[in-house]
Amino acid sequence: MSTTQSERLRGLLEPLVSAADLDLEEIEVSRAGRRRMLRITVDSDEGVELDACAELSRVISDKLDETDAMGEGEYVLEVSSPGADRPLNEHRHYVRATGRLVRLQLHEGGELVARILTVDDTGLDLEVPGVKGRKATARRVEFPEIAKARVEIEFNRKDKDEKEEEA
Repeated sequence: MSTTQSERLRGLLEPLVSAADLDLEEIEVSRAGRRRMLRITVDSDEGVELDACAELSRVISDKLDETDAMGEGEYVLEVSSPGADRPLNEHRHYVRATGRLVRLQLHEGGELVARILTVDDTGLDLEVPGVKGRKATARRVEFPEIAKARVEIEFNRKDKDEKEEEA
């Protein structure tokens, strides 16, 4: 997708997404056979419900039909929330991942798997799990130190509410 088309679509769609109290995370146009595929990824601090994606899809479809932003040919529109494995690259992504286990690749080399405790303007306060029965340790990582970051999927993770009920 050309930069100008991307900018034009973002300018057209961002107000619609914001009106639904969501953040526009990504716009991707790709080919699927003869058709083009327009994928729009949205998110919010509370997550995104399927009904919200469906309603936003209708609103976006109507707006795209009013304009020539997608040009003449056929296209498929897909509005969804980000997958669990999406990279963390915006401050708000880290805030939303507070309490989650993340895998960080550091610029200095090396990798760190830790739980995000707090996020501020300059970096992350983390809890690094202990190995072989050792206690977890605290660690601070500044944003400029992070090359890549991704949430780790935890199949046996207890939510905060469950932990409080058990206490």
